[in-house]
Amino acid sequence: MFRAEEIRSLNELELEVYNYITKHREEVLSMKIRELADAAHVSTTTVLRFCKKVGCDGYAEFKVRYKMELSKSEDIHDYNDIHLMLEYFKRIDSEDFDEQLNVAAEMIREQHKVIFLGIGTSGILGKYGARFFSNIGKFSQHIDDPFYPIPTGYYDDSVIIVLSVSGETEQTIDQIHQFKNTNSAIISITNTGTNTIAKMSDLNLSYYVPMDVVGDAINLTTQIPVLFMIETIAKKVKQLSKESV
Repeated sequence: MFRAEEIRSLNELELEVYNYITKHREEVLSMKIRELADAAHVSTTTVLRFCKKVGCDGYAEFKVRYKMELSKSEDIHDYNDIHLMLEYFKRIDSEDFDEQLNVAAEMIREQHKVIFLGIGTSGILGKYGARFFSNIGKFSQHIDDPFYPIPTGYYDDSVIIVLSVSGETEQTIDQIHQFKNTNSAIISITNTGTNTIAKMSDLNLSYYVPMDVVGDAINLTTQIPVLFMIETIAKKVKQLSKESV
């Protein structure tokens, strides 16, 4: 039901509504607009704006359409996880999203080095990404140490692929500032497109899935979209390299 371009159009408050709905699918169907607004910590006006941006004339129409969407998936056993991924891949099956990946691939093809940047789980994904790009013949490395020195000149003519779920990791932001002083292009892959890292980037790729955080530090937000984007972009780079020979 939610298309990629619709989600990208949401502001931060409207994203709160989206995140609440995707986490509480069944409960939302019985909620009045005031109850949803209170639960998502926004105003009823924000809920109505959200409904308009996802193609509904009002909250009543949204609930009807959303109930129909949920009924299509009632046979899925692990609804929360499997439906989330099915919904994501359905959302990105568009020319607009594919063109974003094409832009990223062209940026990478034009540079000599690919550097993956991230810490924690994002650092592990960066290591995987560097290996995957190396497998297609593109020089790649990963940096998962937030205090790694950035020597002058070494990273010129590089593409820095920044991985961060929140897009607000302070250590990663500090490292991006250092890379901005080199002749490097910055591509970020974050959950939303409204965070600090996304705004610092030459190109941001966002995936918009519900955040799943335990306590203050344990982030269980699925990273399947990140893996998909890394692999798809790498394959596009490989194809572009073949065509340019």
